[in-house]
Amino acid sequence: MDEGVLSFKAQLEAAVTTGGLKAKESAIRSSKLINSIHEVVKSSFIEHGIATSRIAPPLGATVKELRLAGFIKQKDQDVCILPEGYTPKNEIMVEGLLNEAMDLYGKDYTERTLVVNIRSQVSSLDKNFDTLFERTIAEAQNLHVRCPKLVMGEVYMIAVPEYDVEAMRTNQIDFSKRAPKVLKYIKSFSAINLRRTSTGNDHKYERVCLLIVDFRPSTPIIHHTTASLKAAGLIPEDSTIDFSGLSWQGFTSDLLTIYNERFHYGVV
Repeated sequence: MDEGVLSFKAQLEAAVTTGGLKAKESAIRSSKLINSIHEVVKSSFIEHGIATSRIAPPLGATVKELRLAGFIKQKDQDVCILPEGYTPKNEIMVEGLLNEAMDLYGKDYTERTLVVNIRSQVSSLDKNFDTLFERTIAEAQNLHVRCPKLVMGEVYMIAVPEYDVEAMRTNQIDFSKRAPKVLKYIKSFSAINLRRTSTGNDHKYERVCLLIVDFRPSTPIIHHTTASLKAAGLIPEDSTIDFSGLSWQGFTSDLLTIYNERFHYGVV
């Protein structure tokens, strides 16, 4: 993940220094920046034994995302692990808001697809929190209501401290002096993490990674542990919160373990 975050930083700051805030916003909208994190997620699954042919989009590509149908809408998914032994088949939907719409994969295939979505927020963390968190919950609900066994992961990267938007307007790189509300993010994402069973808790993810990154050094610092967050002054010393369940460390293996248990496979 270190290389992916470093690539994200380099591309973001190059966009800002050459084109300012508009260039930064354009790069984010185009998904160019976040694709470096997509590639890390794909590579991690390959390192855990998943065949490259089962990863969509393929490693190094941004097209051929699976457009999976949930209860409310069809949406392209960032990274999918395709199920073995199942073939996509056209299926006319008969429930939800997509009643009579065509599902190109079918419910059985969709439910056995492992899905990971990836987001980032590098500025205005407090301003946009409610909207983005609601959207994160809605994505899980959309798929889990229709396909309750579906295993779903979320990688959510935040810059702490966040980039200074005002500095970006003049093509400068600087960081906010405001104390970030890291504890709020940890508590909120903990509340939608670790969906252990396939009944209920449709708003939760089987595994969430809250990627808390300090982009100030030339090599960004990723906080993986509660101790690291305390040492950086991001959470109180007397806090009893446990960050380990939200760390990137173990993210991929946790998802594969849940998948194997849910579908009774020796391997995914």
